[in-house]
Amino acid sequence: MGKSLSLALAGRGWRIAACYRKNRDAADALRSELAAGGMQAMILRADVSRPDAAAALVRKVESKCGRIDALIHCIGAYHRIPLLEESIEGWHEMFDHNLHPVFYLSRLAAAGMMERRWGRIINFSVVNADRQAGQPFVTAHHIAKMGVLALTRSLAKTLAPYGITANTISPGFIETGSVPKEVVAQSMKSIPAGYVGSPEDAVGAVCYLLSEDARYVNGTNIHLSGGWGI
Repeated sequence: MGKSLSLALAGRGWRIAACYRKNRDAADALRSELAAGGMQAMILRADVSRPDAAAALVRKVESKCGRIDALIHCIGAYHRIPLLEESIEGWHEMFDHNLHPVFYLSRLAAAGMMERRWGRIINFSVVNADRQAGQPFVTAHHIAKMGVLALTRSLAKTLAPYGITANTISPGFIETGSVPKEVVAQSMKSIPAGYVGSPEDAVGAVCYLLSEDARYVNGTNIHLSGGWGI
């Protein structure tokens, strides 16, 4: 989804600064595709689970681009493991990669947005996080994504007086090429819409939230799931 969002927004005139942590091949491919299209972009490596790295990233983007108008936090690692088999390290990792960076980056990027009295913050959760249902195999990840919802709403209340909106998009099954085809086929049976979503569906939701049409939409959570998980 990060790749699709970068390409789509760059094609709409946004200057993109995309961050990756490990997958250099994917980052290089995105850089090449953006360059081939003549689009302005920076592809930066940073482990934003570390507060110092998140701060350095924001400083670098602001120094190169002049400002940050929109912050989109669209990815976070997860693993499946029975709750009582989860390690302390694995537990903390889920929060370090899914919740804490949203706070680190938002508080830093918001400063400039507040000065200019305009900005957009869009965070990705997961479709059934607002149900607070038990998730024995992805417990820490699920709790972290619940935290993203609460944090985003707090950001919305805090930043609304400055013309800034903060909203959440919660995907269900999205075809990104990382899930085996047989799993995708099985998943379709439980999706009321009858098909698995695509990254372009996320692009549509993000573009709406970035637009002036959504200037009064603040603190909301958009389910991107074809009716699954609600």
